[in-house]
Amino acid sequence: MDLDRAFNKYIGETEKNLAAILDRVEEQDAVLLFDAADALLGKRTVIKDANDRQANIGSSYLLQRMEQYGGLVILASNQSETLYPAFRRRLLAVIDVPPPGDED
Repeated sequence: MDLDRAFNKYIGETEKNLAAILDRVEEQDAVLLFDAADALLGKRTVIKDANDRQANIGSSYLLQRMEQYGGLVILASNQSETLYPAFRRRLLAVIDVPPPGDED
């Protein structure tokens, strides 16, 4: 998923873009990979203004669509501790891959 294409500053556009991407993935029965998932699925913010509210709506929409998806979703992150707890609760498996050492 190309985050630059998905997110938009205009209200409702992010959800529309995510819907188009996820609809296409569902049609193709593909694996959905979110690289740097912490940037996309990070902790929700305290609502201070309309921008915060809109960001939280986008996260909620994505969470709902991911739950509906019947295929495999892979979340990759260097900072998994920053993932929003609502996303973490829905994970079926978590694989911790340690960073490579000097030998690797």
